[in-house]
Amino acid sequence: MSEAVVTPDGWLRWQGRAVRVVLGRGGVRADKQEGDGATPAGLLPLRRVLYRADRVAIPRTTLPREPIGETDGWCDDPGHPDYNRQVRLPHSARCEELWRRDGVYDVLAVLGWNDAPVARGRGSAIFLHVARPGYAPTEGCMALAEADLRDVLAAGVTALRVLPP
Repeated sequence: MSEAVVTPDGWLRWQGRAVRVVLGRGGVRADKQEGDGATPAGLLPLRRVLYRADRVAIPRTTLPREPIGETDGWCDDPGHPDYNRQVRLPHSARCEELWRRDGVYDVLAVLGWNDAPVARGRGSAIFLHVARPGYAPTEGCMALAEADLRDVLAAGVTALRVLPP
């Protein structure tokens, strides 16, 4: 496993490189909860990569890759059996759309947070994705400039070790 380290002051380090990483508006927390806006602390494996094939080239990575479709979503409703899972839209529960107008999810890595097993309310849809202009905070994900994200994926990083504050 090739790890990158994420520091609570907003740096991602791997293989002698360091780049700015955007964290959640709630900072980094070891006790992550749904809706707190925090990025979870701990070891988060990169499970797979999703991308908008209509907008961007297929990312170079050793991880499984899958294009995002117009009906792809992610359930963030702790009361639903599909909580913290990719779903098809429309869906009966509250879900996040993966097919976005902005470029934030043009390339994203699904992170292994609260998925083996899923615990209701411990947080959902934790991704490593493209940063917004101006590096605005996320809702709990981590975000990089698209070029940096592609470099991390191409370098074979398979896990992020997010350090607690």
